Amino acid sequence: MIRFRHNLRAIFLMGLPLAGSHLAQMSIGITDTVMLGWYGVGELAAQSLASSFFFVIYLLGSGFGIAVMPMVAAAISNGDRRQVRRVTRMGLWISALAGCLAMPLFWFSGPIFLALGQTGAISAMMQDYLRIAGWSLPFFLVAVVFKSYLAALGHTQITMWATLAGTLINIFINWVLIFGNLGAPELGIRGAAIASLGTNALVMVLLGAYAVAVRDLRGDTILARLWRPDWGAFREVFVLGLPIGLTMLAEAGLFTASGIMMGWISEEALAVHGIAVTISGATFMIHLGLSSAATVRAGYAWGAKDIAELRSGALAGLTLSMITVVLTVAAFLGIPELLMGLFLDPDVPERDRLIAMGSVLLATAALFQLADAVQVMAVSLLRGVQDTRRPMIYAVVSYWGVGVPMMYALGFWLDLGGVGIWLGMASGLTAAAVSMMARFWRGPARSPLAFVPDVPSPAPETAGEGR
Repeated sequence: MIRFRHNLRAIFLMGLPLAGSHLAQMSIGITDTVMLGWYGVGELAAQSLASSFFFVIYLLGSGFGIAVMPMVAAAISNGDRRQVRRVTRMGLWISALAGCLAMPLFWFSGPIFLALGQTGAISAMMQDYLRIAGWSLPFFLVAVVFKSYLAALGHTQITMWATLAGTLINIFINWVLIFGNLGAPELGIRGAAIASLGTNALVMVLLGAYAVAVRDLRGDTILARLWRPDWGAFREVFVLGLPIGLTMLAEAGLFTASGIMMGWISEEALAVHGIAVTISGATFMIHLGLSSAATVRAGYAWGAKDIAELRSGALAGLTLSMITVVLTVAAFLGIPELLMGLFLDPDVPERDRLIAMGSVLLATAALFQLADAVQVMAVSLLRGVQDTRRPMIYAVVSYWGVGVPMMYALGFWLDLGGVGIWLGMASGLTAAAVSMMARFWRGPARSPLAFVPDVPSPAPETAGEGR
């Protein structure tokens, strides 16, 4: 019981600022959604789907940065500070490279959206947005590496404050450029894209400056001789990170597919869906913060091969997530009109109809809060023990073998519309939650000494790696 209370406190204290960081990061997209919702329904619909497309690519690339977190935690547990430095540097390498390689997808996104059944006007606006906002991806991915490194070392509050500062800057630039205030040109959706680009660059600079300037982190010298390759560590991060990115891509693809299907129904349905996804996504950020803290605790336990600590940390993380689920369901069922109304201009003629449509979706979202919480905690615990390949397979089968077909069948074959699409998402999340949680408790949580991770041991240091 003492061990459980210790883990409960540790995950709460670490997870709270991480959740705040994720919420602040998401609020950048929320402010875009809110302000564009005040600007026009068409712009709101375009930004909603364009942001989903951006985050699909972002999540694929972010797997490499996220892989740094359990690797650094395990290295700290083993007292290997050199390994901390190696995997962090190569995480920066891979993340920056991934961000640059993704740019053609953003630049030529218009034809992609047309091929997916969106209208010409909406597709053009989405391409305008992504051709600007897409340049923020390298900054975004590098920031993930810094966040993972800092979280594994217990420096979580800086990620929250840096991202919060970026959010405030984003609100101001949005107000100036979307609506043309202070003498600036009225850029609409392009103004929102410029604001997001500047904000993500600022957050990366703040986190990087902190990582190299704080006294107890200077000894890691993570940026010294950054240009020198360390191919052994490069491979470690890539092998562990690619399945993480593909797992997140499979889940994000589920939500993007739901947006595409909502666009087939109507522009209004897509706009309402965007708001409902934003609201449910905000609550998911709390689970994401708690699960990230659970990853670090699992990484420490994995490095020490302490099965009791591993189990205790898992139970503590699940307990905190279940408390969050109860509060979330109460909000979604109790005040849906208030939540939806925050995103719509009071003077919009169709406001009441949009709020009514969105309230039904939020009631449906309340049904899968438990499954969503369990699946993200399970996959995060598995990342902590450096098990990423099998969860990737589970994710692909659950989201695309179960979720997407069920969305189409319930939404269109059974003619349930948006509600059917959301129920289909719930089925995919439930399948992932059950399979991944079973994997954790039947594998590493039962016998860590017999469990073989995806990266069994650090690769030898190459001559080119700077010491």
